Amino acid sequence: MAETGTGTDAGATGEAAREAAVEAALGKLDLDAKARLLGGRDMWSLHPLPEIGLAPLVMSDGPVGVRGVRWTADDPSVALPSPTALAAAWDPVLARRAGRLLAQEARRKGVHVLLAPTVNLHRSPLGGRHFEAYSEDPLLTGAIGTGYVLGVQDGGVGTTVKHFVANDAETDRFTVDNRVAPRPLRELYLAPFEAIVKNARPWGIMTAYNQVNGVTMTEHHELVNEVLRGEWGFDGINVSDWTAARSTAGALRGGLDVAMPGPATVYGGALAAAVRAGEVAESAVDAAVRRVLRLAARVGALEGAPPAVTAPPAPVDGDALARELAHRGFVLLRNEPPAVRNEPAAVRDEPAAVRDGAAVVRTGNPVLPLTPGTTVALSGAAARDARVLGGGSAQVFPDHVVSPLDGLAAALPEGALTYAVGADPSDETAPADKGFTLRARCRDAAGNLLGEGSLPTGQVQWIGGDLPDGVTHEALASVEVVGTFTPRETGAHSFGTRGLGAFVLTVAGETVFDGVQAMGSETDPFEAFFGSPVVRAEVPLTAGETVEVSLLHTPDEQFAAPLPAVAFSLVHLGPRRDPDELIAEAVEAARAADTAVVVVATTERVESEGFDRTDLALPGRQDDLVRAVAAANPNTVVVVNAGSPVEMPWREDVAAILLTWFPGQEGGAALADVLTGAEEPGGRLPTTWPAALADAPVTAVVPVAGELDYSEGPFIGHRAWDRSGRTPAYTFGHGLGYTTWSYDSLVTGPETATVRITNTGGRPGRETVQVYLAPAPSSGAPERPARVLAGFASVEAGPGETVETPIALSRRAFEIWDEEKGDWTFVPGAYEVRAAHSLDDVRLTAVLEID
Repeated sequence: MAETGTGTDAGATGEAAREAAVEAALGKLDLDAKARLLGGRDMWSLHPLPEIGLAPLVMSDGPVGVRGVRWTADDPSVALPSPTALAAAWDPVLARRAGRLLAQEARRKGVHVLLAPTVNLHRSPLGGRHFEAYSEDPLLTGAIGTGYVLGVQDGGVGTTVKHFVANDAETDRFTVDNRVAPRPLRELYLAPFEAIVKNARPWGIMTAYNQVNGVTMTEHHELVNEVLRGEWGFDGINVSDWTAARSTAGALRGGLDVAMPGPATVYGGALAAAVRAGEVAESAVDAAVRRVLRLAARVGALEGAPPAVTAPPAPVDGDALARELAHRGFVLLRNEPPAVRNEPAAVRDEPAAVRDGAAVVRTGNPVLPLTPGTTVALSGAAARDARVLGGGSAQVFPDHVVSPLDGLAAALPEGALTYAVGADPSDETAPADKGFTLRARCRDAAGNLLGEGSLPTGQVQWIGGDLPDGVTHEALASVEVVGTFTPRETGAHSFGTRGLGAFVLTVAGETVFDGVQAMGSETDPFEAFFGSPVVRAEVPLTAGETVEVSLLHTPDEQFAAPLPAVAFSLVHLGPRRDPDELIAEAVEAARAADTAVVVVATTERVESEGFDRTDLALPGRQDDLVRAVAAANPNTVVVVNAGSPVEMPWREDVAAILLTWFPGQEGGAALADVLTGAEEPGGRLPTTWPAALADAPVTAVVPVAGELDYSEGPFIGHRAWDRSGRTPAYTFGHGLGYTTWSYDSLVTGPETATVRITNTGGRPGRETVQVYLAPAPSSGAPERPARVLAGFASVEAGPGETVETPIALSRRAFEIWDEEKGDWTFVPGAYEVRAAHSLDDVRLTAVLEID
């Protein structure tokens, strides 16, 4: 596929010129320079080679925003909704627009390569990092990933599609050997990478930490050199996940081009020595260097080579697009009054019941969108302090965040909104945030100030060159977090530390802790490095009265991380009120309002990088809050602020459920848009949501004796649910809108299904037309999924308008990987083609006979 985008060069002509420049530059380099180029210079960049006009190539996380090369809020980033939210829009064109915005952000921050997208699959609902991946389905994942990559590269910025491959859980991710048979490996886990390589021509791939079938991915010759490069024609760089490369000769033979981060890597001097010792051929080094220089040429970092994009696309309004992406990804799971509960007959039989003087209307109509003039009782700690993005490498610092409380307060008339905390999802301390104004001061061993920088929270996380100006890891002896705290509540506030080494904690002029935090029992190296939060003191404070706070940290070399880094946190937890009292306050407010909106959420201790989940329960007393509010007001809307499935035992007792994922910086504004009806919730589930973890057919994420066996074969997600015969809470592809649709006709052939639909409602809307293939049973053939997603389209129409859309059918929907032949096999026979609103809401069918 030719390079595309606004301002691209003249296709083959530009590519030929780049290749000529690459060969000329390669011919000028000696072995040591070539080996040096393949190892990171620092945390985020490669070595410059001025002798050939090569600038340092700069890389950066992450998938929802461009962090840049420093972990700092001094250079904020647009924070988009989580990748699960982007996939929930089921729209590769929208994903491409998101990619163009991220390219714009990357150029602004001097970044050449974005370390994204993550296209691993939602194999088990317990995967702790699923919010950073798209879907359980390989076709949907590949399509959204293709749009994302095209968009980023439209802007002249490279991508590294990750994590290649079968990196679908976090437990023991550095060492686990994932045992995957050839058929599921091809049909599921490799499939999104294959689609993106063939349809978007990405400029980079990132190989994972894990092993696949006994070979670590940074040394996997078969999957990298034979499949990725040989079969699919990938011509970009292969960069390791950070610290994943373990062997000099093994990595080079396995097709690894760049070992990150630097300056200490398995390449550099070690690679030059291996060539001179005859352990690896210099021609293999040349091939890797050629690919790095090709990337540099494409992004404009190599003199004499025309960049792939000569002029970037038109500027994108980041706030506006973040808001649009959010509501396009929101999934309306339910929008109907709950069944009448066990109430007195006099109450059940009346069209309206009066409780405690407040009218509770049972109209039988959907509660959303809210009617004008509706009063709203909002509750949930996450309504005030929204979780807008996931943790780990996906985290960025936006310059503002619109919470649900902010968004609804701006959208509703004065006096129409009340707020109560109701329930807090966490009783654990978290990095100091609301009410804190903090800076970090860095000093040398003599106490001299080296530099300082602002902190958005109490978390210090400086890896590699993240340090403030003037500070080096060599000179740094201590870091002091200083500032003020203005409490929102009166009571006992808990203060503590997270990190390894010596700490002195002072609050309101009093030293409340002076001691050392040692390493705990964490198994993931990153978790062990950060340590666990520990409460050091409870301090009585008064709401609105500002106090000074400081945390002096002296790093200890015995706890040194594998990378040059400083990471610790000043943590805080507000006063703990009686949970029953908090719920009672929310219930009282709900009784007095027309509609109750409850925001429930996961926390960073539930969903984040570095660990998997152990259950799907909402933390804290949030389930109790929902039940109590729903009992008081039948017009209860629950907003679920989570990156992956959670159990909702109250789902039949509420009027509406809206899934907002991690909605990005504009999430609260988008929520107000959807609740008031200014916008339609556009999302459809990219992953099946179980009613309970026990129902999920695939859950294993914990290795046994170092191995994780993908024993379910090609049956994960909706394929596994079909095979098990179990019924989930909400099926793959499910999602409601604010209008209705009739499916009028379906005409299908072996390559395309054409579907005609009509908007039969009273307002404009968007429908995601999904096409599934169900093969007829055949004796003697390998077991196949009962139905597979073969194509989809996002269609807009006004009231009464009819539209027709052709939907390409994936050839792979008709194929299986034949393990004996080691190749794809097309399976002829009868197929039922299903045009559907969701997996289990089929509107039209047609039989297709394939010879």
